[in-house]
Amino acid sequence: MATATIGSMLLSSDDPHALARWYATVFEARIGTVSDGPGYDIIELDGFYIMFDKRDDVSGPNTGGARAILNVEVDDPLATAARIDALGAEWVSALEDKGGGTYFGTVKDPDGNWLQIVRLADEFEAEMSANPTSPYSGFAVRDLDAADAFYREVLGMRVLRFPVGVLGIRINRGTTVLVYPKPDHEPATHTILNLPVDDLERAVDDLAGRGVEFLRYDGFDQDERGIARGGGRGPDIAWFTDPSGNVIAVHAK
Repeated sequence: MATATIGSMLLSSDDPHALARWYATVFEARIGTVSDGPGYDIIELDGFYIMFDKRDDVSGPNTGGARAILNVEVDDPLATAARIDALGAEWVSALEDKGGGTYFGTVKDPDGNWLQIVRLADEFEAEMSANPTSPYSGFAVRDLDAADAFYREVLGMRVLRFPVGVLGIRINRGTTVLVYPKPDHEPATHTILNLPVDDLERAVDDLAGRGVEFLRYDGFDQDERGIARGGGRGPDIAWFTDPSGNVIAVHAK
């Protein structure tokens, strides 16, 4: 078993702030700041961090972009490409529909670093995920089709169907949860899935607009939205259920 993982990369630039803004615009990400040491701008892409800094030994554009290409899996390749075009970036290989929902395209960032924009079709994702190599969790539902529709259409998650008759719900690009059918399923009374969000009020309003009803619990001081405030002891949080009664929480990061 490997004893390491890749969690971040550092891009040095003559203008790291401008480069960070470019990436944040392309991937609709927020820019954070690490103030320790030399200080960095930083963006997070599902647990992978890109840091931007300025170094005395790095200047000018990257003339060897093909040597190291950053692959970025995106939710909507066409929308991502449109944002790239709006920024006037140069495509090395224009975004191409390879068929069945698979897209590839390679672009240069303002400093000449190469990025490959990737979206694989569900069938390829399911095939690649069929034999997991890292720990994962799972839960039961009464109706697989109802669960598919709810997690895909209401929660906006990617849902993969495996040949053995179970679902793989992509909580994010690094986390897939197994969902299996159990017609006599009785849901637990505790929360089975916690979803951190940037803007809790907005997330709750959006879910309510999609027909989600939020739970209320005795002993919790919940507002009109159903949000319980952490008061410094924990995050602000709200709960709801999927069609099988499994309890899910959304909470502030």
